[in-house]
Amino acid sequence: MLKSYYNNKLLEAGCDEVGRGCIAGPVVAASIIFPKEYKNDSIKDSKKISHKKRKEIEIEIKKHAISWSIGEIGVDQIDKENILNASFSAMHLALDKLEVRPEFIIVDGNRFRRYENIDHECIIKGDSKYLSIAAASILAKNYRDELMTNFSKKYSQYEWEKNFGYPTKSHRDGIKKYGVTDLHRKSFKLL
Repeated sequence: MLKSYYNNKLLEAGCDEVGRGCIAGPVVAASIIFPKEYKNDSIKDSKKISHKKRKEIEIEIKKHAISWSIGEIGVDQIDKENILNASFSAMHLALDKLEVRPEFIIVDGNRFRRYENIDHECIIKGDSKYLSIAAASILAKNYRDELMTNFSKKYSQYEWEKNFGYPTKSHRDGIKKYGVTDLHRKSFKLL
């Protein structure tokens, strides 16, 4: 069972992002604040849950969260400020959109750019340790996967409905044959 919180005295938001390793599409982050007493055994790292199960869990997350939000940073900004900073920007955007202001932030990973004057803690593999970070990973992944599936309708030759913008063989074969789109990250090694 994942831990409900890192700091038991403050209203805590968990943050995670998806899409850093992709060569196409935005980077997406989510932020979630749960009640301290909230528990849910179904919530775990999004990479360890099937698509169908993630969609079911998303309903539960949104129903029980005090507040939740999504932040999305597009390809132009990724290319301009680099993927690490764009990831931080996506998390900041998600935090901006929360209806309730957190007093403390926990973030998946080992680096984060300070948000306003709120203290934070970076937690390596946080999505497999803390409920709010795991829930954020689920919301962000569901949102981004749906986005890339929709983009795939226009750009079917890259199979984004299967690879979601990650650099798979079929995606790179599509680039070799058809070139790049406006959704490809030009600052990345595409081939």
